[in-house]
Amino acid sequence: MRKQNSEFKTAFTSEADNNIKNTDYFGFVELDDFACYVVADGIDDQMDAQGAKISVAAVVSAFSESPGVGRRVMRRCLNAANKALLTENSKLKLKASVMIVLTDYANFRYGQAGNVRLCLYRDGFLKCQSTDQSLTMDYVKEERVEQDKVALHEERNNLYAYLGQEKEFHPFISKKIKLMNTDAIAVFTRGIWENVDGGELLDVFSDAGNDPQELVDDVEELLLSRQPENLGKYTFVTIFVDKVFIDPNKKRRIKRMIMTMIPILVILIILTVILVVLHNKRVERRIQLGQGFADTIEYIQIDNYVRAQERCEESMALAEKLRDHAMEKKLGDYQKLIEAVLLAEEKLSDNQFVDAQNMYKEAANRSRYVDSLGLDYIYERLALTAEYLSVYDLLNLGDTLALNLQYDKAEEKYLEAKATAGAVYFDEGRTEAIEALKKLYEDQKEQKEEEEQERKDQLLKQEAGANATAQGDAAFAQGDYESARVFYLSAKQAYDEMGDKTQSKAMEDKLDTVEEKIDQREAKEQEAKRYVMQGESAEDKKDYVSAKKYYLLAKDIYASLDMEDKVEEISRKIERLEIDMDAGNGPGQESGGGEVTDG
Repeated sequence: MRKQNSEFKTAFTSEADNNIKNTDYFGFVELDDFACYVVADGIDDQMDAQGAKISVAAVVSAFSESPGVGRRVMRRCLNAANKALLTENSKLKLKASVMIVLTDYANFRYGQAGNVRLCLYRDGFLKCQSTDQSLTMDYVKEERVEQDKVALHEERNNLYAYLGQEKEFHPFISKKIKLMNTDAIAVFTRGIWENVDGGELLDVFSDAGNDPQELVDDVEELLLSRQPENLGKYTFVTIFVDKVFIDPNKKRRIKRMIMTMIPILVILIILTVILVVLHNKRVERRIQLGQGFADTIEYIQIDNYVRAQERCEESMALAEKLRDHAMEKKLGDYQKLIEAVLLAEEKLSDNQFVDAQNMYKEAANRSRYVDSLGLDYIYERLALTAEYLSVYDLLNLGDTLALNLQYDKAEEKYLEAKATAGAVYFDEGRTEAIEALKKLYEDQKEQKEEEEQERKDQLLKQEAGANATAQGDAAFAQGDYESARVFYLSAKQAYDEMGDKTQSKAMEDKLDTVEEKIDQREAKEQEAKRYVMQGESAEDKKDYVSAKKYYLLAKDIYASLDMEDKVEEISRKIERLEIDMDAGNGPGQESGGGEVTDG
């Protein structure tokens, strides 16, 4: 219906460059309610590059699936075109600039990626125009390049947004623009704007008739008359809006709006009544607030802080409902005084005299903010607290001395606390002093027992360390290095537990020596094993003289290591070897002098 009741005319021209190569492309689709016009400028240097064509096809397809003129539809079309180039199975990386125009035959919106340009002309004037997404246009904004120099600037095709962009694809989407009868939209690629300036285009549109194709021909004739060198491919599209769509339901919508406003007015009247009722209630609450505030002061004056707290809390709730911040602050000062006094009373009842004294002092400080209300009562309670606190000061001092093991001085403080408590008839303090003395005497007894036990433990550890050291030395002297290591480790552990760093270091030195001996012993064992293997190899070759020599060398090493089982094993090998030699079974008899004999 929209298309039938509006009149849009479209004309275009698109020509190849001097090399007969045209990578521009234009396409459009006009549906009943919406239309889409797309111009793409392929940024491809190859003859067979199809970036512009693929882009236009992707936009038209995405638009046709879900037509509209909203920002979401425009963004979907732009993303579809960008994705199409990125996913195209081509040896080239396809890229293109694009300008999309969406319209509902009454308004239009354009979306842009690159430097394809759009202009809207109205009544012979330029109503609006697009801005290139290029480095040159950024320079224009920064006033580093003049506007009339853009067409020749070297960075005019250095784009920061274009189709085929893998990352940070940020195309421009315009707001919705209202169309009027006789409007004209022009969309053109760089082949036009690099050679025809904006003023000349404005003149052409100002003198245009009713035929869009005639205007397109005039622009093309103006371009070709310049006979520019290296003229590139170009595309120029114009859309004449002879008649825009007028919504026949507009008056009905206004009527529906009026009908909608009637219930709203009724609601406003109801709200007014409610506000009057709320006002009256607010006045009543204000009176209750004043009475509650007066009651709070009166209860504090008669030292009834429990009732004062109740009335103060009720008044605070009323002040919050009334949003009376000044009264809230004033009541807050009284509430802090009441809370401090009640907390001090609680601490005093629980015999927490230090906390009670601190809270009474805090209450006295708070009293200054409410004209010193209740100050006499607070000073009386402070004096009473001080009488009991002196007893606990002595007990605490005694505890500190006891913790520092100054038992004699602690006993003096406990006895003084006991006498002071008795003098002021403070039974609880006197009882605690007696209990502290009993514990002190028990701690003294336990300390003496622990010191005696610790002394015995130290002697045992010292003896154990000395015994282990002696056993390690004996094993070391006999060449039993493994046992020596075990004994030295045991001795080191005992000295570590005693905290004897000197003896512990001595054990570490002994352990280092043992490890060296063990390493040396293992080296000798390996050497003996090699001699045995060499002897066995010589025996297999019936070289009995060499075999006996190697066996004797191995036997000497095992004897030096006190490895009797290995010495006996080698001796048996030598005996067997000598039997074979006596039998004359090998070349060993021809070896002559130099034979190595056992012993």
